[in-house]
Amino acid sequence: MPFRLNPTFREVLSGASRPLAGMWLCSGSPIVAEICAGAGLDWLLLDMEHSPNGLESVLAQLHATSGYPVSTLVRVPANDLVTIKQVLDLGAQNILVPMVNSSDEARLAVEAIRYPPRGRRGVGSALARSARWNRVPGYLDNADDHVALFVQVETSAAVEAAGQIAAVDGVAGVFVGPSDLAASMGLIGQQTHPDVTQAVLRAFRAVHAAGKHVGVNAFDPAVAQSYLNAGADFVLVGADVAVLARQSEALAARWIPGSDEVEGGSY
Repeated sequence: MPFRLNPTFREVLSGASRPLAGMWLCSGSPIVAEICAGAGLDWLLLDMEHSPNGLESVLAQLHATSGYPVSTLVRVPANDLVTIKQVLDLGAQNILVPMVNSSDEARLAVEAIRYPPRGRRGVGSALARSARWNRVPGYLDNADDHVALFVQVETSAAVEAAGQIAAVDGVAGVFVGPSDLAASMGLIGQQTHPDVTQAVLRAFRAVHAAGKHVGVNAFDPAVAQSYLNAGADFVLVGADVAVLARQSEALAARWIPGSDEVEGGSY
């Protein structure tokens, strides 16, 4: 029986009438992923770079979120051909590659999501969830329609090359990471420093000039709104682990004497 895959996040962004709000999933829990999938957010990001996620836990979370009207992206740990192939074969349709600093690195990421002769993705769709074990008609010929690649700009060098990175054929959009960007500018932990926010906005302008979608991470509501006002197409506005940390601290502060002395970080 033929199977129809969901639209990619590229298609969802192109058809959106407003910026899209998303949430980071870092816990590795499919239960948490399903709770967040049903919350009404536009998109979710499963993180393999800074979270305890491997192939099995990513697969479980893809299963958990698949029944909800939310786009799910997977951030791979690195711009690695083998890892990207494996994550695609799990059925991830939207990939985010971190630390892309040049158009050459962006082209390597594009090659990783495309089958030969245009790319270097290994052919295993008959064995994999990506094509639903060959239940998606014409998957090999039309794989580009089923996969969207987003790359992350998060260093000073990447900001300067943002326009060239975004212009690479096969890159659907660029996600700006203020935390690592701040660190690369000698301002670690100061992602809202004026110099950092100005660099983020320069990246916005360059990506939009290349005709691509641009997103950013901003857990502070005021900062998130400022980036939306500046033209961000999609924004990560929270994380599962951060919400749990802050809300559990709030419960303790309300009910346990002296527990409000715990210093939780901002998100």
